[in-house]
Amino acid sequence: MDGEHPARPVTWVGSSRTDLKRFPQPVCRDVGKALYSTGKGRLEMAKKSTTIAHEKSSGNVFADLGLAHPEQELVKARLTLQIYRIIKARRVTQTQAGEILGIRQPQVSLLMRNRSGNFSVERLMDFLTALGHDVEVRVTPTRKEHGQLSVVVAA
Repeated sequence: MDGEHPARPVTWVGSSRTDLKRFPQPVCRDVGKALYSTGKGRLEMAKKSTTIAHEKSSGNVFADLGLAHPEQELVKARLTLQIYRIIKARRVTQTQAGEILGIRQPQVSLLMRNRSGNFSVERLMDFLTALGHDVEVRVTPTRKEHGQLSVVVAA
């Protein structure tokens, strides 16, 4: 990805992944977004002299947690992160951001806490254009059976 470090995979320690998957989907989604946004999906453990059973991530924490539509969740997390960065860089209040985006302040508050909620990918892209950024959707052929979704942030 241009201008941004790629997401680093999560290392699931012990039964952490299995344990987390037992929670309701909304909890898994919130934890997935938190893991993605803090260090872009990396969870580090202090090094110990004993060996701990662990499992490498697939590269998509939402897929690891068994959420429906994990690629879409990852795209939403990336778009929401960009919205957050733009609003922070502009140093506007949440009320002012809401006026720009055409939503109420409580919804901006949710976005600022990486909770894209019921906003679709299209709506999040609309927010980025309202914030003065171009959003480009590019369709390219793939050699795989199914294509993939991704967000590329220009520097």
